[in-house]
Amino acid sequence: MEWRSAGLSWADSERPVLVWERGDVSPLVVGRRVGFRARGRRECVGARGNPCPVAAVVPERGTQARCADCARLDRAHSVAADTIADDPRTYRVYLAWFGTGMVKVGITREERGPARLLEQGAVAFAWLGRGPLMAARRAEELLRVALGVPDRISYAKKRAARATLPGVEERRRELERMHGFALGLEGWPESLERVALGVHGKHGKHGKHGEHGVVDHGEVFGVERLAGVGGFAVTELVDGGVVLGDLVAVAGPDVCLDDGGRLVVLDSRLLRGWRLEGAGDAARTTVPVREMPLVQGGLF
Repeated sequence: MEWRSAGLSWADSERPVLVWERGDVSPLVVGRRVGFRARGRRECVGARGNPCPVAAVVPERGTQARCADCARLDRAHSVAADTIADDPRTYRVYLAWFGTGMVKVGITREERGPARLLEQGAVAFAWLGRGPLMAARRAEELLRVALGVPDRISYAKKRAARATLPGVEERRRELERMHGFALGLEGWPESLERVALGVHGKHGKHGKHGEHGVVDHGEVFGVERLAGVGGFAVTELVDGGVVLGDLVAVAGPDVCLDDGGRLVVLDSRLLRGWRLEGAGDAARTTVPVREMPLVQGGLF
């Protein structure tokens, strides 16, 4: 039987699952065996729920799995494109922490709760404000410039940082310091409600959307099982290529597997657009990988 991946979902904010195009889900449970083989070619997944009209072939190494035309259509209707100025929904501004000195500001729909932060691989985060979309956008830009933080952090850097993370308390202190500075800035849009910090705790355990304080995803992601560990990152899937191993951790879109004593990290976004089947009698991962060596206490 063949399957087509619709990506990895953190929708319930506690247990990540692989979602399949026909609606089925596969829970990702630490310790379980994960294995599949790619078949054929990688085809565009379409846009806005519609299939690609030409079933275009897309690059194996891309994370979006869309052809140029479908990518333009998808982005034209996205919040990131700033084309939905009259969106009536409430948005939240957040401060996300990925590693020492690796912080970004962003926005997400309030109804999504922490899902966006989990998808990005934020090890910890705190809410900064809530209100209309355009006010949230203005606050995002104000805070990004004032805090001197980027609007994007590459996944290679996020993945590397997980091997050398400081403890929970240090993560919390860094976020609390930046949060306090952010809320004290002048120039916040009047229509945006600032969110103060209160009791800190683990993700999903302290109030609606975790708004009471710094929320830490270290336990949910299983970062302690990745500490001080090098490994190999899957660079692409290929026709007939196998990914196989026992699940060690899931952090953001990354599925981390123990493949015969070596850590193999698969960005689940690479699955989209492929036809997948069982790994059969395969003994180990055979798709192309690149080494993530530990060098002087950090990953490069």
